[in-house]
Parts: sequence; structure tokens; C-alpha cells
Amino acid sequence: MKILFITSLFGLFTLNTILAQTNPISREIAKPGQKVWVICYHVKSDKRAQYERFVHQLFWAGASKLTAEKDKQVFRQTRVLHPTKASPDGSYTYLFIMDPYIDGADYDIESLLRKMYGAKQASEYFKQFSTALMPKLGYEEYLVTQSKD
Repeated sequence: MKILFITSLFGLFTLNTILAQTNPISREIAKPGQKVWVICYHVKSDKRAQYERFVHQLFWAGASKLTAEKDKQVFRQTRVLHPTKASPDGSYTYLFIMDPYIDGADYDIESLLRKMYGAKQASEYFKQFSTALMPKLGYEEYLVTQSKD
């Protein structure tokens, strides 16, 4: 019984080590009084695959092309959350959480795309993003402060 437990514990440790090595993201989170920015993007139900491709295969992947440290930090301190179900209007709401928010940083998607891919390609990629959003609703944003609790 002890051998099985030790083996299982070793397996768990090994799995955690492997996961840590394949996903070495360490994130700073806001301390009390620091700002956190949350943007909710409302995506058309038939454009979810397009939107997710944009976010993960173009936008996040393109972050490796950025040279300014502050631009890289924007990506390190931003999380993307996917919806688990549709909203009542049939759209799907994705969240970008900038935690903590960096004063003076460039969070503009179109601007960051230009830095990654150049003006012409950025314009094409930005269309993939913007045409996936619900008309008129598009997005909501909240700039909040981390509480002490």
C-alpha cells in the first residue's frame, strides 16, 4: 500500500512538473488598491471558431513578435476566459482580464496587431476580430480596483 501511494505521489509530482514545463506561465495578480480591467466581448454564435482562431492563433501567437517589454507584459498579465454557455440573446461572452492593469500600456488590439504584423496584415486580422462581435453590443468594459479581501 505504501509503495502504491509513493508511486502515485511521484506520478502526481511528475505530472505537475511536466505541466509546469509545458505551460510556464507565472502571473502577477493585482494587490489591494491596484486596478484590474475587464472587457467582455459578445461574439456571434456562428463566429465563435473565427473569434477563437483570431485570439489564440493570431493575436496571442503574434505576441512573440513584440519587442517592447511593456507590450509583452500586457500579454503576460492578461487572461482570456471562454464562455461555458450562450447568453440569453444567443451570443457568447468572452472575457479579457488585465490583472493588474498597466497604466500607460498599449491595450489597443488594432495597434498591437500592427506592431506584430504590419499595417496591411493587421487590418485583415482585425476584420476577423471585429466581424465576430455582435453588432451594437460588441463589448463592455469595467475598470475596477482590487479589494483587500
